[in-house]
Amino acid sequence: MNTYILRKFPLGFQWQTQDPFLFCVHHLDHFPKGTADLGPDPDLLKGKPLGSDFDPNQDWRMYHGQTIPGFPAHPHVGFETVTVVNQGFCDHSDSLGAAGRFGLGDTQWMTAGSGVQHSEMFPLLNSEKENTLELFQIWLNLPKKSKFADPYFKMLWHEDIPVLEMESATVTVIAGNFKDTLALAPPPDSWASEPANKVAIWSITIKANGEIRLPKSEKGINRSIYFYEGDSITIDSEKILANFGIDVDSTADITIKAGSEQAKILVLQGAPINEPVAQQGPFVMTNREELQKAFSQFRLTQFGGWPWQYPDNVHPAEKGRFAKYPDGTLVEK
Repeated sequence: MNTYILRKFPLGFQWQTQDPFLFCVHHLDHFPKGTADLGPDPDLLKGKPLGSDFDPNQDWRMYHGQTIPGFPAHPHVGFETVTVVNQGFCDHSDSLGAAGRFGLGDTQWMTAGSGVQHSEMFPLLNSEKENTLELFQIWLNLPKKSKFADPYFKMLWHEDIPVLEMESATVTVIAGNFKDTLALAPPPDSWASEPANKVAIWSITIKANGEIRLPKSEKGINRSIYFYEGDSITIDSEKILANFGIDVDSTADITIKAGSEQAKILVLQGAPINEPVAQQGPFVMTNREELQKAFSQFRLTQFGGWPWQYPDNVHPAEKGRFAKYPDGTLVEK
């Protein structure tokens, strides 16, 4: 029996996570050509359950979008989103007046804290061929002391994210450190901002028949491995098929070997916050009283209102990758 593997589970639409993470979603959509409105041809939308299109049997989904796929304006409170866009683009707009377009390996890390509305839309910028979108959205909890922190977001542009090239594997270090490779700094109120919490997000590609050894962490650190692309991997002596998650002993020397195909895995790791979680959708607090306070605040303030013309705001087609911050600072890539 492999004592390094603590639990195995199939990957559904929302991947199961361990504290301090709340959940993880992997989106892969092979969208059609885009129109002038940056959405699909309206004829292709006939028969789709617009407003709630999540059918896993389809090549692409509109999610909560009506004309452009994505997630129109909605509130978040008390946790963080880490959005990793490997292919395609995401257009961000929020109630603080901030905005951005990111993709091609970029990551946006947003601390919702005391409350923010944002939209995440997926513009179909290519009108000549398919628009493939692949992204992870990871929800990282905030401890009680930071639940009402000021909202904050930062961009981790792919040109700046550390990538470790090894003989048979590549590791993109989005958070934490992998051996001697240290990630960019997370937002200041994040659980990940305290090194003792050992928060790590690693995106790993292992060549066919190649292998990688994960560095040890400390006792009490939760570590989950999500195997989402390839035929199989072997963790020490146990063979695991694709679309499975594995909770492992973070203190053990663990070698992961790919099968006859390239394998892609995501690793989430961190010290548990070990506080109660009171959650209702995108409102995440430690008790019902805090939830009620957050609901009341949203009803009163709408977390700053919505300064954009449309709840599914997208940016001009010709706009490149950029980030506009609440203080007006503009970064263009």
